[in-house]
Amino acid sequence: MSQNDFPGWHGTTIIGVRKGGHVVIAGDGQVSLGQTVIKGSARKVRRLRPGGHEVVAGFAGSTADAFTLLERLEAKLESTPGQLQRACVELAKDWRTDKYLQKLEAMLIVTDGAELYVVTGAGDVLEPEHDVTAIGSGGNYALAAARALIDSDLSAEDVARKAMAIAADICVYTNGNLTVETISK
Repeated sequence: MSQNDFPGWHGTTIIGVRKGGHVVIAGDGQVSLGQTVIKGSARKVRRLRPGGHEVVAGFAGSTADAFTLLERLEAKLESTPGQLQRACVELAKDWRTDKYLQKLEAMLIVTDGAELYVVTGAGDVLEPEHDVTAIGSGGNYALAAARALIDSDLSAEDVARKAMAIAADICVYTNGNLTVETISK
């Protein structure tokens, strides 16, 4: 079987919602290989504490690649304490220019409770316009649902949970087994 014939790891949905002084990152727990669910309870949202500063990160893509990126992000945060944007930009620069890191296939949503970013291997550090962002195979479904709910009376966590439930109903690579982390600044 060649690399192109390999069915590949699919799926996940991660959403970030900023509302009412809180930021929530939620992620589903499904890991799929081709059309087979390998695991339904993976934790794709993590709380990091580099140098005593708390950051929440969610990842989509290859797990090993994502953990490599999370380790690099922690190192960047330790060298630039309290400067999430700078750490993310430095990570994105390394990711884009380092021959080893260029091969990593993952994306991150990160927040310190005030700032909210998507970091990609294309060198992007994106801040959402509407206080909602999402990545992964069900990301567009979750994003659309959250954008529709963001102006309601729901809390950030409730918006994230409802949006993830909608994504799980639509995307076969997303389940309803959520990890939800909230952080405030």
